[in-house]
Amino acid sequence: MANYTFHTFKHNADAAQGYCAAIGFFDGVHRGHQFLIDQVKAEAAKRGLQPIVISFEEHPRLALSGARYWPELLTTNEQKLQLLAQTGLTGCAMLNFNHEMSMLTSREFMELILKKELNVKCLLVGYDHHFGSDLSAGFKDYVRYGRELGIEVLRERPFMAEDELRVSSSAARRFLTGGNVEMARTCLGRPYVLEGTVVEGHHAGTLMGYPTANLRPECEEQLIPGRGVYAVRVEVGGFTYKAMLNIGWRPTLDNGTDQTIEAHLLDYEGGALYGQHIKIAFYRRIRDEHRFSSIEALQKQLALDADKVREVL
Repeated sequence: MANYTFHTFKHNADAAQGYCAAIGFFDGVHRGHQFLIDQVKAEAAKRGLQPIVISFEEHPRLALSGARYWPELLTTNEQKLQLLAQTGLTGCAMLNFNHEMSMLTSREFMELILKKELNVKCLLVGYDHHFGSDLSAGFKDYVRYGRELGIEVLRERPFMAEDELRVSSSAARRFLTGGNVEMARTCLGRPYVLEGTVVEGHHAGTLMGYPTANLRPECEEQLIPGRGVYAVRVEVGGFTYKAMLNIGWRPTLDNGTDQTIEAHLLDYEGGALYGQHIKIAFYRRIRDEHRFSSIEALQKQLALDADKVREVL
């Protein structure tokens, strides 16, 4: 019935007794997700079960609406699985959510997917989480269905940040869109990361004495932070460099509306990076993108930007 891939993080774990699970998209694997995962692990340990999460290959809304929905992801699937593997979970079942699955009621989903396919014995449900085509069903219904099916259903304790910040994937997206990568880092519990391949640009940075690595993101659905200049760390070839990064249209150079993501690596003395995979971690937005009166004025500002990046990082 279910089309899914099970990603095992602990290969010596005994899953014969079944699983304790939570369901969600887990985009960003933010602090709220991490708090839920800790609960899954604790409840699993009490019952002699293995802790897992159940997620989706692509956002269910994208599967149902197609091109009409653009998810603006915080993590690619590969990044998400890497982060989940670091939490102490036994594994993650990635469901291929399709029209057939979308038609299942919550009870049918629990019986056909959770019980028969995945051997879930205990399920943690979030305070505002719903699943199944019967949208009116809620936590009390899930508990009743669980009793009938042999699945213990528990309510998740909500995450309360010490600074009263409401942590969610949506909040992290809002902060990133506005360029506030520091608050996004507070939500995520780590710096926001973009990964991709270095592609050839216009070489304008090289001519000004600031050669850049131009990023082509590996996932076109991943969110790009708002325009501006950022203090970042760039990982390439096993080494990490402080860098200043510009996201925008390069107005001084009349770049039109072709947005670029380009990083100048401080203290990098190697050759061209074309074709190499790089990982960019965002730490602070240091200024807006401006149109300068001349190339010389831009060069002076770039020198100040480099000093600011060294100060921040």
